[in-house]
Amino acid sequence: MSARAFRKFAPLFDRVLVQRFEAETKSKGGIMLPEKAKGKVLEATVVAHGPGVKNEKGEVVPVCVTVGDKVFLPEYGGTKVVLEDTEFSFPRI
Repeated sequence: MSARAFRKFAPLFDRVLVQRFEAETKSKGGIMLPEKAKGKVLEATVVAHGPGVKNEKGEVVPVCVTVGDKVFLPEYGGTKVVLEDTEFSFPRI
């Protein structure tokens, strides 16, 4: 992905840009899974994050994740964005 695309969609405050994992197509035993059995993927990798949010004293509290961390996502929430044919999400941490 180009650096220009990331600069255009940089997260602000306590938002993070994440990319969801692909759903498993095979079970551990090697059986191919149908679309309905895959379920919704609730894990993602952090691609970028904002600087943090200010507290009551005006100090910036940094986000608690770093680029490359694996995180669990809520089933709903976050803004979906497509950058260069790849789907990303902007959840709040």
